[in-house]
Amino acid sequence: MNNEVIWLSIAALAISSTTALAHGDKGHDANKQAYDASKVEERAFGREGNPKQVTRVVKLGMSDAFRFTPANITVKRGETVKFIVHNDGKQMHEMVLGTTEELKEHAELMKKFPEMEHADANMAHVKPGGSGEIVWQFTKAGEYQFACLIPGHYEAGMVGKVTVK
Repeated sequence: MNNEVIWLSIAALAISSTTALAHGDKGHDANKQAYDASKVEERAFGREGNPKQVTRVVKLGMSDAFRFTPANITVKRGETVKFIVHNDGKQMHEMVLGTTEELKEHAELMKKFPEMEHADANMAHVKPGGSGEIVWQFTKAGEYQFACLIPGHYEAGMVGKVTVK
């Protein structure tokens, strides 16, 4: 095994969680664990939010034109946002929150391992016509992204921006 594959495998393990679901026909939300404050981890772009402390709801659409609507969102630092993501298309889509670097790395891994299993609090994997949710608390100011990391979707421009002020 070459070093690139080893490092990519390590990155995959760091990015993915132990509660897993393949990128098949199922949505991640079906297997999402109930919120447990003792298991919340701080990330570069915030942390899983407590659903009982949501301060704002943002509805997003995902389309087969490989776009999110809206594609740009501004939130306040400390705000807990519930994203309700609807798949308006006829193929599987997902929304994954992260830093630009994390999402690029994850997209590359998805190209190499399209059936990679994962279901983290920062993602919603949504069947055609379905909806998913992400509850996220943005604890740090900055610019972050959300993207669909299904192979080919990210490369086609299925990326949005979250600005935390």
